[in-house]
Amino acid sequence: MNNINFSLSHDTIENLTAFSEILKKDHNTILNEALEQYFENEQKKLLEKNLEDENAMTNLDFDEFWDDVEL
Repeated sequence: MNNINFSLSHDTIENLTAFSEILKKDHNTILNEALEQYFENEQKKLLEKNLEDENAMTNLDFDEFWDDVEL
């Protein structure tokens, strides 16, 4: 797998260190858990947006739906 380089702000590093000590978890575990939660939240948002977009394309009111139907 490719390595990714990134930088964290000083405040984030301080929080990471503090929570690592409080929770007795290493930095990597905390970062992985945080990213997993982030990805789950973003996926949920995307699914909700897709449903909204799909509903926006298919939601016709009664008159629009029956307008061109001949009985």
